[in-house]
Amino acid sequence: MTAAQLSAFQANGGFTPSTVSAALIGTVLTALLLWGAWALRTAYVGWAEQRISQRQFLGVAMRFFAMYLVLTFFLLS
Repeated sequence: MTAAQLSAFQANGGFTPSTVSAALIGTVLTALLLWGAWALRTAYVGWAEQRISQRQFLGVAMRFFAMYLVLTFFLLS
């Protein structure tokens, strides 16, 4: 953005574009962590009650961690 665009954005919004970016990235990562906690807990309960196998539980955990790593790489790079 040019200096004029940055000053117009800050004058109208009251905050800088980098603040909006940080808030958006934080919101996405927070939502991902909450969803991951829910998914892992649900998978653990299913595994503890022997409704899913240990392999399925590990599959859920690995998919969550892979998604977290990919999103973290793309959003924070």
